[in-house]
Amino acid sequence: MQNLGDIRLFVEAASLGSLSAAGRKMGLSPAAASARLVKLEALLNTRLFERTTRRLRLTAEGALYLAHCQQALDALDDAHAALQAGRSAVGGKLRIAATSDFGRHVLQGWLEEFNRMHPQITLALILGDAVSNLLLDDLDLAIRFGVPQNSSMVARPLASNRRVLCAAPAYIAAHGMPTHPAELPRFACIVLSSASGMANEWRFEKDGQRESFIVPPAGARETNDGAVAREWAINGHGIVMKSIWDIGADLQAGRLRVLMPDWRTPDAPVHALYQRTRYMAPRVRALLDFLIARFEQAGVELEAILRQGDGA
Repeated sequence: MQNLGDIRLFVEAASLGSLSAAGRKMGLSPAAASARLVKLEALLNTRLFERTTRRLRLTAEGALYLAHCQQALDALDDAHAALQAGRSAVGGKLRIAATSDFGRHVLQGWLEEFNRMHPQITLALILGDAVSNLLLDDLDLAIRFGVPQNSSMVARPLASNRRVLCAAPAYIAAHGMPTHPAELPRFACIVLSSASGMANEWRFEKDGQRESFIVPPAGARETNDGAVAREWAINGHGIVMKSIWDIGADLQAGRLRVLMPDWRTPDAPVHALYQRTRYMAPRVRALLDFLIARFEQAGVELEAILRQGDGA
């Protein structure tokens, strides 16, 4: 605890990009701030910043230490707030990561609702289809589709997730629609890509019969952004495989239609990922409880939309 002030100075300096600015914020002269940082680095036997006259840049060790320090300080701040305002108080900065399409078209609206319930919480929403490192990216919670690969994180199931082939009515009117995976080669396809490669193997099952189709990379539209893939499909550029959570509103509005509804694809359940720790900040617990309830309610609505589409 005797180094807590030095740790706060370090975190502020990393946030502001300036040791002197961090010192001023904490009521320290530039010389005093510099001396305290030197003392902290000596205690850790690690250089936390690369310092020049013009800039302050975290070292790799400093970035790792920052993530742990921020989590610890957040926990202390939450404990202080709970004692001062009662255990029902929920506040502080909440950092959430999600896939681009789901984040923009579903989660963003849900978070607005959540923030009205807890106005003392400040939200930070980070969108991207790459899997985030919660610790290094300084995240409280990430929402991801599919089975998580990193066992160091807690993966709380939030909802089942059916993936479907879909296309715009205009594309269907111009090119028809497939009824069997074997017919897919004559259609234009849209696929997602990532650092691990293209997600161009589409697998299907019907009455115990299994089929797969590998989209030829040369003939497919390709993007690393799920929102772009969805927009391309809506604009009539081809067939895409999407999570029902991403396109529920599009199906209901008629912008997209489900293709081959009798052929099921492997589920990719929705999970909330968070750090494996004995302590969970009240704001994270509040969001997790909210999301569990919201996914349950929205799941019922999505199933109704799918039943209507399957019967069309």
